[in-house]
Amino acid sequence: MAPMQVGVRVIATDTTQRTRMLSILLATLLSSAQPVVDCHVGAYRLTDGSSLDIAPSDDGTLRWRRIDGTTGKLTRGQKDAWTSTGGWTPRPDGKDVTFTDCAKGGITFGGMGGQRIHFEVHDATFVGEGGTKLVGRLILPEGKGKVPVVVLIHGSEHESARVDDHMQRQLPAEGVAAFVYDKRGTGDSGGTYTQDYSVLANDAVAAVSEARALAGARAGRVGFRGGSQGGWVAPLAATRTKVDFVMVGYGLAISPLEEDREAVAFQLQLKGYDQATIDKAWEISDAIGLILSSNLTQGYEQLDAARNKYRNEPWYKDIRGDFSYMVLPYTADEIREKGKAFMFHTPWHYDSMAVLRKVKTPQLWMLGEDDIDAPSAETLRRLKSLQAEGLPITTALFPHAEHGLTDYELQADGSRLSTRYSEGYMRMTIDYALGQWHAPYGASQVSYPKSASEPANHAQTP
Repeated sequence: MAPMQVGVRVIATDTTQRTRMLSILLATLLSSAQPVVDCHVGAYRLTDGSSLDIAPSDDGTLRWRRIDGTTGKLTRGQKDAWTSTGGWTPRPDGKDVTFTDCAKGGITFGGMGGQRIHFEVHDATFVGEGGTKLVGRLILPEGKGKVPVVVLIHGSEHESARVDDHMQRQLPAEGVAAFVYDKRGTGDSGGTYTQDYSVLANDAVAAVSEARALAGARAGRVGFRGGSQGGWVAPLAATRTKVDFVMVGYGLAISPLEEDREAVAFQLQLKGYDQATIDKAWEISDAIGLILSSNLTQGYEQLDAARNKYRNEPWYKDIRGDFSYMVLPYTADEIREKGKAFMFHTPWHYDSMAVLRKVKTPQLWMLGEDDIDAPSAETLRRLKSLQAEGLPITTALFPHAEHGLTDYELQADGSRLSTRYSEGYMRMTIDYALGQWHAPYGASQVSYPKSASEPANHAQTP
């Protein structure tokens, strides 16, 4: 890997790390086993006092993000000049970027100057369930005072969170420490990739213990933030260790099988189909769900019967769901063969509500109203029923927001093109970790715990 400047101060945690201090310093917060990442990746403080994150993206591009939710893709030009296009669109947005050389850490963003932010970074290897080696890092704002610590639990991705999770820098840039780790079977961590929430929750428990140990006297409030699939893992982990808060981004309070059913229904509704049509489509998705949840041993006759019955219906081509669309085109033999690669020990009938009723820790759930991958309506209904039972759950529904809490515009073919992150989403995340609340947060519709006008999360940062 080519040497890179990182703009961090690395604290060695053992003798081996001390001998590797220089190589760590030049690794851009990434393990040497990871792909080469541009040396400009990092957090920057602009002259107006705001923070800007520069993250790796696809095909040698970069992505900038601001706390207000604006974002853009950066494509390299000449002499470290980068052209920006807004959101995930191809449209120039005028936020072009130039960098100084990496050692100096300077930036010009849309005509505004800035400088790389220096963090205190602890890289670590720790042990998850079954003795599995997990690799993570704690990133602290510089200073000596106590700060909240957020343990980041990522979703179903197979990639390294230490490479891809931009919150590991965005949070410390705003005074909140972040602990990020490669989950088992990804990045530099050992073990086999799995979607077994119990195993992943035990790994998260080990991660929060490691984060506390690394933060030492600087650890204030400590909690989880889980995105997407992490919304199943984080609450479960909170039943197995003491944390001060749990945040869930675009997660679900239903099972994976129910997620696919809800997605099939929501997507057909968007295309104008009625409930009678949805009931027919559910015959197909339920058969696919049986195939997957039976470890590819049952449901083929039901699927073939439903396909033969409905394949000429006008709505058949519009079946999507979370996973149904991937299985639908294949024969039974093809499903048996190709499906083996996707058996990740997913708990298809997972009882989210039983777990959530055990969580006494304050929770914040941030959901997208128009999420077609993980439709939020039933999850929101269930969370409000838990609020009515007195559980300390706060929900925030962001209108016109997709999975990942991005706003979007519709294309001529009906597809969606994301334009930015929802306004208020990142600020809400930061404030909740800090134990503060300064509503409103964009256009989000917030529902508080029973008989409360603010989240059950009042403790201020020590």
